[in-house]
Amino acid sequence: MIAGATVSSYVLGIVMALLTLVVVTESLRRRRMRERHAVWWLAAGTVALVIAVFPRLLAAAASLIGVAVPANLVFFLSVFVLFFVSIQHSSELTKAEDQNRTLAEEVALLKARVDALSAPSPAPERIADAPAEGPEGAPLFGAASGDAPAR
Repeated sequence: MIAGATVSSYVLGIVMALLTLVVVTESLRRRRMRERHAVWWLAAGTVALVIAVFPRLLAAAASLIGVAVPANLVFFLSVFVLFFVSIQHSSELTKAEDQNRTLAEEVALLKARVDALSAPSPAPERIADAPAEGPEGAPLFGAASGDAPAR
């Protein structure tokens, strides 16, 4: 045991690490979390479990790196992991925003095309009321005689 630590603190560390691993694994199983997001949490839970089971490893790592208090090393590593999780989420958010913008533009173009295609066409009676002659009095195709214009 490390000086100042109690058995209950070790048990709490083990329980919390196991709880983290169980929650992440269950989230993966129920498809509430993707694998690429779970990697960081599984790594953190595994490291926390190893440190909780073998607390002298944390003290040895802290002294090897030159950190006076092992808990400070835990806080530093936690901030480090959360920093990378934040960067990962920021990059994925940027990709999602780009895809969202592209999809919105495509929907707007498709909506404009549908609106143009579903615009009301001239009523048949209006076509029947149209003059049978073209410019300068020339008969239109199929007008009056039903014949095609001469070529």
